[in-house]
Amino acid sequence: MNLEELVTWVTVLSVALFSLAWFTAKRIDNYSIVDALWSLSFGLFALFILLFAPGDPTRKLLFGGMFFIWSLRLGSFLTIRIFSHLEEEDRRYQKLRQDYGSKVASRFYLFYFYQAISVVLLLAPMFIVALNPAPRIQSLEWIGAFVWFTGLVGEAVSDAQMNAFRAEPSNKGKVCERGLWYYSRHPNYFFESVIWLGYGIFSVASPYGWATLFAPALIWFLLLKVTGIPYAEETSIRTRGDLYRDYQRRTSPFIPLPKRKA
Repeated sequence: MNLEELVTWVTVLSVALFSLAWFTAKRIDNYSIVDALWSLSFGLFALFILLFAPGDPTRKLLFGGMFFIWSLRLGSFLTIRIFSHLEEEDRRYQKLRQDYGSKVASRFYLFYFYQAISVVLLLAPMFIVALNPAPRIQSLEWIGAFVWFTGLVGEAVSDAQMNAFRAEPSNKGKVCERGLWYYSRHPNYFFESVIWLGYGIFSVASPYGWATLFAPALIWFLLLKVTGIPYAEETSIRTRGDLYRDYQRRTSPFIPLPKRKA
């Protein structure tokens, strides 16, 4: 398949998948399942591109594997978290219900549709890299893979540290300052941005790869300004109050850094 055919097929499949997910979410009355699907869909479509793109097999396997491993790890983590309390919808989606009023179902379908399109847009590096016929992996691509691996390990460690903290009943209502969370208020988001930086570096080595740098830039924007840090901070202040405000004053919001004096 050429680029146009790949993008068309992935777009159709993505819209169909997220439409089915919307129908399921409507039936179970929990729209937060889209978070897990969004993560898992990258691995699914990376496999599709890997199979049908005509680029170098070794490069496709390496880059497709990077997408698949990240997608499976994050998607599994979110699936376990969401389905462990499926009867209680995530607070973000509860607030959206209030905002949508009487048009909950139709507005959420648009929300799911936009998620489907965002997956296609963010897969831009995979489309470009999978079409590259060059037979040898370049140094820049190995650097990108190393950066990606660093981000993957950091994100997995930060998620595990937070899970361990929340698993202890005595920590209810407290602020996690263990491990990476001692140096950053959002180390999981920081390392997620590192993962996407790795994708960007890798893709630049392919023809027209520079044109896909909007993908990591979009992820960084969302994490820093929209659905990442702003929402997490608002929720933490509402649930932990002055404890979290003190944590804010002493701890870097994003990049892991030494503590500041209160």
